[in-house]
Order: sequence, then structure tokens, then C-alpha cells
Amino acid sequence: MRIKVFYLAFALISLSCTGFSQKLKIGKGKVTLPTTLPTGSTSGSTLTESEIISGLKEALSQGASKASEQLNKTDGYNGNLKVRIPFPEDCKKVAEKLRQIGYGKKVDEFELKLNRAAEEAAKEAAPIFIGTIKQMSFADAKSILTGADTAATGYLRKTTYAPLFGAFSPHVRTTLENTAANKAWTEITTIYNKLPTTKTKVTTDLIAYTTHKALKGLFMLVADEELKIRKDPLARTTDLLKKVFGSKS
Repeated sequence: MRIKVFYLAFALISLSCTGFSQKLKIGKGKVTLPTTLPTGSTSGSTLTESEIISGLKEALSQGASKASEQLNKTDGYNGNLKVRIPFPEDCKKVAEKLRQIGYGKKVDEFELKLNRAAEEAAKEAAPIFIGTIKQMSFADAKSILTGADTAATGYLRKTTYAPLFGAFSPHVRTTLENTAANKAWTEITTIYNKLPTTKTKVTTDLIAYTTHKALKGLFMLVADEELKIRKDPLARTTDLLKKVFGSKS
């Protein structure tokens, strides 16, 4: 079964983006759907501004919750190569040297701790997403409906990144401290920085690094689901969806 993420928001967006002869006509209080509709749809339907906003909020809230749930579990990050958090990129030489002298297992264990920290922090995503979505205006909804392929993802990134960072960071810090990852990182980088062969000092803030990577992975999943729904809007499970698309006979 496909994950039903952002099903209404991006199903509606697809009306103005793929295979239709007319664009959405958004007027005073109503949106008139194009006369050329998807197979199995009903023509001549109209949606009020209130319906558009309510539908988008419902879809976005469910999608945000799904994304948060996917990542807030064991191996939510670590088991997904697309979002897995690696050893800090600007410290690859550190990891390479450790592996060369037989400490590859330590590097792997360290990376696992970074991902476990992100998985713990991911539980904070849904409430923040939903709180922002509740504030969505008709102008926001219209912009998403007529925007680019990742318009909804862009909207959420713009409006939630700062509060998400603030909510994720304490969890990341606590997890890294509880697993001694932060202490180990400080020791590793201190030793590396003191080596006579080290020309560029390592100054990576591990907590900030892990938090940014965790959020990057979160929004990558959000964007993936948005694109899926744009191309294949199958989840017609509410009355509003049925009004927009109709039911296939």
C-alpha cells in the first residue's frame, strides 16, 4: 500500500500542472476546476476557499505526521541510505585515518550514534508542522496549488525550519551525551588537530551538524512524497477528494 502523504494538496496541484487544457480559476470565494478532468472525475465542480484551506490543512497535517513517524523509530534514519547521516563531510580525513589504523568499527559505531540522535529528535516534527499548517492562509493555499512541484515542501521548509532546529537540537545533544558520542568527538578532533601533519583544523559543531542533517533528511522525504502524489494521486478517501476527482466506476 502506498503511503498516503499529502494526498489532497498535491492531487489538487496536479490539476494545474499535468495533462489539462485549462488552469485552475481562482476567484472570489471559489475555485472552478478545469473542464478537462482526470479519468473518472466529475466536471463542473467548485471548491470554496474554506474547502481548499481545510483540505490542504488536513492533507498536509497527515503527511507531516507520516514523515515524522517514519523517521522517529529505530533505523528510521540509519536504515534509509537516502537520509542516513554520515561521518561529518568536512572530517572525512579523520574517518579515513581511523579506518586505516584499524578503527573502522569505531567510525561505524559513531555514525550509528548520530543517526540514533536524529531518530529520537524526529518526534518533534509533527507538532511543529501541524502548528504551522493551522496558520495557513488562503494566499498560502493558492500559492501551493499553483506552485512548483515541491511548493508544499518549500512552504513547510520556509515556515518551520527554525523552530524545528530549535526543537531537534536538545534531543540530539542529550542523545549524543548519553552515548558519549559528543565526548568521543571532542577527543578525536582534539587529537587530530594536534597532529603535525594536520593543516586544516577540524571545528565541526557535532550537534549543529547532526541537527541540520536530520532536518535535511526529513524534508527530502517530504519532497519525495509530494512528487509521488503529484504524479499519481490515488488516495481519494475523503468527501472533498471525491468532490474534486469523483470515483472511478
